[in-house]
Parts: sequence; structure tokens; C-alpha cells
Amino acid sequence: MKFGKEFASQMVPEWQAAYMDYACLKILLKQIQHWKQKTTQPDTPPRLPRALTLYRAFSGLIQRQNQRLNSFNGEDTENQPILVNFCNGRKGSGKYETTFLMAAEEGGECEQQFFRRLDNELNKVDKFYGSKVKEVMEEAHTLSKQMDALIAFRIKVDKVAAKFDHIHPSPRMVAMNVFNGEAQSNDSIEDNEKDISLEIEEENSKHMMSSDIASLNILNHVKLKEAIQTHFPTTKQTELNFSKENLKRIEKQLKQAFIDIYHKLRLLKKYSFMNILAFSKIMKKYDKISSRRASRNYMRIVDNSYLGSSDEVTKLMERVEATFIKHFSNSNHGKGMNKLRPKTKKERHRISFCTGLFVGCTAALILALILIIHARNILGKQGKAQYMENMFPLYSLFAFIVLHMIMYAANIFFWRRYRINYTFIFGFKQGTELGYREVLLLSFGLAALALASVISNLDMEMDPKTGDYKALTELLPLILVTLALVILIFPFNILYRSSRLFFLTTLLHCICAPLYKVQALRSLQFYICYYGWGDYKRRQNTCKMNDAFNTFYFVVAVVPYWSRLLQCLRRLHEEKDPMQAYNGLKYFLTIIAVCTRTAYSLNAGTGWRIVAWICSAIAAIYGTYWDLVVDWGLLQRRSKNRWLRDKLLIPYKGVYFGAMALNILLRFAWMQTVLNFKVSLHRETLAAIVASLEIIRRGIWNFFRLENEHLNNVGKFRAFKSLPLPFNYEDDEDRDV
Repeated sequence: MKFGKEFASQMVPEWQAAYMDYACLKILLKQIQHWKQKTTQPDTPPRLPRALTLYRAFSGLIQRQNQRLNSFNGEDTENQPILVNFCNGRKGSGKYETTFLMAAEEGGECEQQFFRRLDNELNKVDKFYGSKVKEVMEEAHTLSKQMDALIAFRIKVDKVAAKFDHIHPSPRMVAMNVFNGEAQSNDSIEDNEKDISLEIEEENSKHMMSSDIASLNILNHVKLKEAIQTHFPTTKQTELNFSKENLKRIEKQLKQAFIDIYHKLRLLKKYSFMNILAFSKIMKKYDKISSRRASRNYMRIVDNSYLGSSDEVTKLMERVEATFIKHFSNSNHGKGMNKLRPKTKKERHRISFCTGLFVGCTAALILALILIIHARNILGKQGKAQYMENMFPLYSLFAFIVLHMIMYAANIFFWRRYRINYTFIFGFKQGTELGYREVLLLSFGLAALALASVISNLDMEMDPKTGDYKALTELLPLILVTLALVILIFPFNILYRSSRLFFLTTLLHCICAPLYKVQALRSLQFYICYYGWGDYKRRQNTCKMNDAFNTFYFVVAVVPYWSRLLQCLRRLHEEKDPMQAYNGLKYFLTIIAVCTRTAYSLNAGTGWRIVAWICSAIAAIYGTYWDLVVDWGLLQRRSKNRWLRDKLLIPYKGVYFGAMALNILLRFAWMQTVLNFKVSLHRETLAAIVASLEIIRRGIWNFFRLENEHLNNVGKFRAFKSLPLPFNYEDDEDRDV
């Protein structure tokens, strides 16, 4: 791999604009090379004798060797082509200016422009690196104060626990004392409590170091965030509660904070190394093209700059490693380093093989299903309507899930291709996120199971002897759903446990929508009604005639949008951002549209149809505008790319215009449920098609939404999320006030 591509692949995506512009400098070098070739092409010289040619070549070799020796000994400074000066010499800041001493030569303007751009890149990189090191040093200082409070908190918890164990021994200790004949009478408990407290104080005074006593004084100046004790995110503070549960939560937060700051330090170290290497590579190319010796002089300046000479990051990494291993890994060096430096996830060939196997099985089962339907003339049998009303909605659920997963896998593939840092945006734990191959494996595995279940349950006629359908085949959808749920909550470390845990956590946050900032999921209400109150052996149900089901039908339709509305209201209350109010209005309009549309589907009538049509149109127009302008950041008239935005990750502008047109079309596709266009399809089939189109629209929306969010992060150089810390110091509170 060429260095230019390797350099681009090793960049932190959000810091891409802060790296040295290697590609631009290469273009300038090509211009210099072109000028050199143009000016050094002499007319065809007369043929010289071979002896004279060898003599000149030998003389030139000796001359170049002497020049190198003189340059090495510092005796050739007058022949150096450049002179680099440094102004405003504060650490981490300043300005480097290179004077090209041979600008008067023919073609010297191109080389002068090259060094001018090179200086700009060095100043940019050096300034950015200095600012980021300053930020991480401030974070390290804050984290150091948090560790002081944690150590004091641990000592206090140990003291409280020891005192409690002496005064209130556990039943096991009491039983052991009784067994050993050491049980005490009730009259001596008070005296023993006093003796025990005195013993504890004496023991603590013997074993506590002066540093421990000093650290306990820190607790007089800190408060514990209420989020630690209430499990919910909040900015309120409470007095310290020295319990082991609080200690575990504090340790968990600080442990993650150490992992994150170590990750920042690693990225900064890599940033410094890659940029220094890029300067070295580009200067070597310059020397080769221009036949000058400027790289050694310039690289000496780069090495002496803050970018090349600062060792603060390396020292801080050593401090973080030592602290983390001592306090969070029980002094186990290997265990601590494995947590600080998670291994990169490797692509396994067996995943690709199994994915291909399930794709082949799915294709074969689809073909078999088509042939069976055609051979048995299933579409022409009397049980078709009953099957479509009862069984088709059960199996269509799996089709929706598989389609969702396929769209998500496609998004992952293109996010990676265009270097969109989706793992950072979603908050995935490093090294545990699923790749598109794993998602496709799960989706086509589920598709193969669902299709096998469909083929096993294609009976359109009841058994004439029993008067019903086979119970086992009718229960196949329920068995498959149950299997999927069991795998989802399976506690053992198989089948991507970390991803399943993340999904369940997101689901829990969805239920607590006013308290968390998350997405929503759908329910399985028809499964509950059909198998709970319906006659599945005869493929009959009375769900739509049940008032409880109809009420629940409204609730289920509204829950996802209601969840997002509550999240917007919460963020509006906390962040005072008016955009959250406009976003909440979008979901409020959608809730009204969904309610009127659901009411129309249950009670068809002209009045409900008009109301549903108007509300749906308003919600669709508002939602489309929000998608294109706010979520995707497009339709900017004065941007560099007219009607798009200034920065585009996909090089083909037609993709964006096509995505906008498709989003508008699919946004209004679900209005078919209100308009009732006459099509020769069953109602359930039409509903499934409309739902599938909505899933496709959301998949497309996801890609461009994350692209816009990624570009916002790039513009702000935001590659890390700020984690909440458990303690607040009094001086921090005074500063905030």
C-alpha cells in the first residue's frame, strides 16, 4: 500500500482536516517535477568519448561524496537551500517560516510555494496537537482529583463496613461463635460496642498512613452526583453515602473514564507519529525530485517542534497505566493492559462462509416456496383468505426484521467505506460492534428458519377427521419468536452477547423515554392476541372485535413516536434548545396522523378518512422537510454544491438528489392506507409492502443522517464524548456559579 493511502486510512475521521495535507503537497511536488523536466531537457549533445564520460561521472561522484561529508560535519551550511525560522516561541504554539534561498533560480517559485504550504501544514498540525494535549492534560488533572476522592471513599467504606461487621455480625459469624462457645449475652452488647469502636480507632490509627488521613479530608470538599444513587441521569448533587453499591458505581464510572482518556492519549500519540512520518516522506520526495538536500534541515525543525519533542503524552500514558493497573486490575498488569488496549476485531473467514451458506439456503427456500405455491395452486384454494388474515401477519414480522437487518448491514458497509465513525456516534464499545458480515449472518439465518417454517405450514385445508389444522405447524411462528427472544436474553457469552446486551439496554431506555436519549422499538401485539385469545388450530381470531385489542392497537401505533416526543421534551428542558421543540412538534403531528389513520382502519368512514388524510399529509410534509433540511443538512442554496451542502462524502452528487426524491416518494407511500387506491392485492399484502417501503426509507435515512452527524463532528474535531464523573468538588461548583 502506498503511503498516501495508508496515511489516509490511519487518520482519526473527526480530525481529518487537522492532519498534514499530504495529497496537496504531492500535487505541488508533481508541478516541481514537471518544471524540472521541462527546464533540464537539453538538445541532443554530441557523443563524447567513453573515457571522458567515465571521468566526468567519477569526478561528480567524488564531489557529491565530499559535499555529503561536509554537510554531515556542519561545513556546508552555505549550500543549504532553505532556512527555517521560528517566531512567537510558546510551547505548543508559534509559527514556522521557511526561507527558500534559491528562489532566484529558474522554477524557484514552485519550490517557494511548496515550502510556504509545508510551513502552513506544520503550523496547523503543531497548533492542533498542542491544543489537544492541553485539553487532555486538563482532563487528566480532573481525573486525578476524582481518583483522590475515590481512594478516600474506599477507605471510608472499608471503615464503615468493618465497624458494621463488628457491631452487627452476620448470621454465619454468630453461628460460628455459638458453635465455638463464644456467644455473648444481651447485657454485654453495649459494652462490647464501645470496646469495638475503640479497637477500630486504635487499629485505624496504627495502619492508616498520613496520606490516607489526608485523603479522608478530601471528602469534606466533594459531593456525590445524584445519578450515582438514583440510577438515572441528573445533574443534582447529594451528600456522600458510604455504601458498597455506590462504591461499585463510582469505580465503574472512573474505570470507563480511564479507558477513554487512555484511548485519547493513544490517538494523540498516533497523530504525532503519523504526521512526523508524513513530513519525512514528503521531504524525501522533495530531495529526490529537486536534487537538493533540504530534508535533514527541515526534519530537524520538525523534531524540535512541540509535535516532535513533547513527551507529555508518553509520560501521561505511563501514569494512566500505572494507576489503572493498581486500582482497577488488582495490580494485574496483563489484565489491566487488555482492558486499556482492547484488541482489534478480526474478520473471520468462517463468518463469510456461514453467511454465504445461509444466503444460499434462503435463495433455495424462496425458490422452493414459489414452486410449491405454483404446483399446488395454493393461491386458488378457498383457505387463502383465512391464511392471509391470520398466518401472513405472523410470518411478515420476520420479513420486516430481516429487511431491517439487511438495511443495517448495508449501512455499516457504506459507513465503513466512506469512513463514517458510526461506532462513536452510536456509542458502541470498542472491539465489540458487529460488522456487516455478522449482521448479514444473523439476518439470513433468521430468514432461512422463517422460510422453512412457512414451507412447513402451507396447508390451506383443515384435517377432515379432526376439523382443524395441525397444532405443531400452527405453533411454528410462536416457537420461532420464542426462540429469538430466548437467544436475545441468553446470559452466556455466545452469539454476540455484548451486542445483545446493548440492544436490551436500548430497549430499557426506550421504556424510560423521558429519562434517556434513545430510539424506540415495536411490539408483537398480534402474536399475543392470536395465540392468547384466538383459535390458532382453526386459524380464527376475534382480535379486531375486541375492545381491549383495539385500545392496545392505538397504544402500539403511538408508542415509538410518543417515546421520541418525550425524549425531545426532556432535552428541551435540560438543554434549552429550541430545535428540540420543533423536533417534538414533528413527532406530535405524527402521533395525531397515526391515531386518525388507526381510527380510520378500525372504523372506516368518510369523516375519519378526510381527517386522516389531512393529518397524514401535514405530518408527511413536515417530516419530509425535517429529513432533508435538518437531519441530512441538504437543500442549502448557497453551498458549494448547489441545493446540497458544502461537504459531501459520496463523490457522486446524483446520489443525494436521488435519495431526496426517493425519501419524498416513500414518505407519501404509506398514505395509500388512507387513500385506498384500487389495487389487485390483498389488504395484508398491501400493508406489508407499504411497511417494507417504510423500512427501506428509514434505512436510507439512517445513512445520510449519520453522514451529516459525522460531518458535524468533523467540523468541531469532536472524536470523544464527555463522560460524567461521579464527584463534584466545591471549587468546581463555585466556578460554575
